[in-house]
Formats: sequence, structure tokens, C-alpha cells
Amino acid sequence: MQVRIIDDIIGKYYKKTGEIMLKGIPSIISPELLKIMQEMGHGDTIVLGDANYPAASNAKRLVRADGHNMPELLAAILTLLPLDSYAEYQVGLMQVVPGDPTVPLIWDIYKDIVSRHEDFDVKYELIERFEYYERSKAAYAIVSTGETALYANIILKKGVISPEN
Repeated sequence: MQVRIIDDIIGKYYKKTGEIMLKGIPSIISPELLKIMQEMGHGDTIVLGDANYPAASNAKRLVRADGHNMPELLAAILTLLPLDSYAEYQVGLMQVVPGDPTVPLIWDIYKDIVSRHEDFDVKYELIERFEYYERSKAAYAIVSTGETALYANIILKKGVISPEN
């Protein structure tokens, strides 16, 4: 339900403002992020970090997306970036720390967005917090967002563009 509301808002915004500067590329995708996604190869990962995530201290390449929420950015990224259908897991989420009562409702929104962009059964891995940090350090890039939901961090593994696409 929330994703449909977000999709409606995004759609109305683009129709109203016309802020798509290139055909098919949402304006939320900065030139820097577009370049990063183009440079990435099959199996490379990109981390989308929430507002609390230590992006600058973990990133090889840091892309700032301050003020943007994660669902909007994730949906835009997945219009361009294929996920790796050959990998055991295509998406990584930071596992809730044991004892923390937080229920990351944003994960359901992510799953809805991802299912709209991929035609295979995407697998999600829950990754312990400090292991998540280590994997982030190995990621091709980290995108730092303004998302305030807790445990909203997500790792995406890039797939291939098939000849049909």
C-alpha cells in the first residue's frame, strides 16, 4: 500500500515538473550515481545507506543523496540496474541487533519495489551488523541517503544486461 502511494507521488511529481532530464532516467539519479552504476560490473555491489549509516567511513566511493528517501531512490535505481540472478542472494539487509525491538517495516516496501523490477525470485540475506560494515567496505560504492527509518540499509548485487534488454 505504501509503495503504491510513493509510486503515485513520484509519477505525479514527474508529470507535474517534467524533471526527467534524459529519456528514461529519473532525475533523482544524479550524474555521479549514473556513472557509478555504469562502471559497476557483474557481481559488484552498491550499498544504499540510511541517514544513520557510517557511509563516509566505509566507502571506497561515496555518493551523496541527502534528503532523498530510500524507497524513491531504490525504485529509480532498479529501473536501470539489473540484479544478479545467478547469485545466491541478490539483496542484503542489515539484521536487527539482538534485543532491539525494532521491526523494520521498510523491508516490506523494498520487497514490493524489487518484485516490480525483477522477473525472478529475488533472495534476501540478513547480515549481522558488523559483517554488514565489512561487506560495505568491499562494495563498489555507498550511496548516503536521508532515509530515517531504522535498519533501512540495503546492499544490491549487480547482474548482467541480457541481449534482449
